[in-house]
Amino acid sequence: MGAQIKGLLTMKFDRYYISAEIKQNLRRLEFNRPTDIQFKAIPSILEGEDVLAVAQTGTGKTAAFAIPVIDKIHRYKSSKRAYGIKCIVMAPTRELAVQIGEVFKSIAKHTRVKVFTLHGGVEQDRQIAKLQDGIDVLIATPGRMFDLINQQVIRLESVSTLVLDEADHMLDLGFIEDIKYIKKMLRGKHQTLFFSATINDEIKKLAYSQVTSAAIRIQVSPKDRISKNVSHAVMFVEMEDKRFFLQRFLQDHSEAKVIVFVRTRVRADRVVRAMERVGIETVSIHGDKDQSERAVVMQAFRDGVQRVLIATDVSARGIDVPDIEYVINYDLPEKVENYVHRVGRTGRGVNKGEAISFCSSEEQPLLEAVQSFISKPVEVMDVDRNTYASITSASQSLETLVAEHEAWLSGAGKKSKKRKKK
Repeated sequence: MGAQIKGLLTMKFDRYYISAEIKQNLRRLEFNRPTDIQFKAIPSILEGEDVLAVAQTGTGKTAAFAIPVIDKIHRYKSSKRAYGIKCIVMAPTRELAVQIGEVFKSIAKHTRVKVFTLHGGVEQDRQIAKLQDGIDVLIATPGRMFDLINQQVIRLESVSTLVLDEADHMLDLGFIEDIKYIKKMLRGKHQTLFFSATINDEIKKLAYSQVTSAAIRIQVSPKDRISKNVSHAVMFVEMEDKRFFLQRFLQDHSEAKVIVFVRTRVRADRVVRAMERVGIETVSIHGDKDQSERAVVMQAFRDGVQRVLIATDVSARGIDVPDIEYVINYDLPEKVENYVHRVGRTGRGVNKGEAISFCSSEEQPLLEAVQSFISKPVEVMDVDRNTYASITSASQSLETLVAEHEAWLSGAGKKSKKRKKK
């Protein structure tokens, strides 16, 4: 299979047939041995083959395509000067695009490869200036990328590799026509790489329609969709009581880093306010927040300044934050695939993590779907009803007082206005 493949048969990055600069970066990042998906994908990517790769969240998928892509471009170039975009990585969300960009930049440090991340929510002028300065790898969300393609700021004639990360989500969101459009614009032979944590038959069919017949299919741990480092449990809680259970959990785990997933943006903000009323500080991230707000929230959570993040599913695929101990499914996801992406935020690498779901009576069918999808039962947590009854009673009393106080303030304000009118 060639010298490159022979060099990849060993199990340490130091022995891989990749550039010395990249090896140095991997050592600095403490990437000593390849994960299963890296070991299986890197040789095929280096050989220029199309790849459809499915692996659990947290197994190093981004590095699996970043390492060979950066190595090939670095070897091709003789200087830092960019001669047109060589690789486009498409991601479904801003958070995921930013995360991919950080991985690429870390691995490309001290190489001749120039990386840039493009997404909406920020001014175009600086982005256009950066693109015109010349880049080799473009990580982008579809909206802003197609906007700048139509403005002829982004040119695709030099692109030789197209990567779709979270390919199932990209195709499920209806980006298939955009992907077909991009591929039609790529001149000559090019390499297409699909990476995802989950994939169904329909998405698989769409993916295969966009790669060569000789594409390599790689699937790691197909029988276990979720890392074995994650334990799963469920608490049966009625919808109106969930905030009290969350309050108690966060009070009992006051030092832990926690992500709480809810179904909608409105519920995210409601949970933040409910926790605020009982003295628990949380932050939220969802589609209604602009990019600068989202970036500030994520940085605070990553740095440990904020330890509790309330998020919607749009954020599940873009959060790669170290040391997340718990994922709370405040609402069970309506799409079972999202359960995999949610709980994949914990138990990453060699770390252990716990996923706890709050299940109301109306969510029982969703729980059954999740158990069927992950092919394992979810442990039922015993609940001390007396303990939770006391905190529920206290919290409800506090909320009643707050509501009465707000009503009194509102009434006092109206009376004041009437007096002024007289």
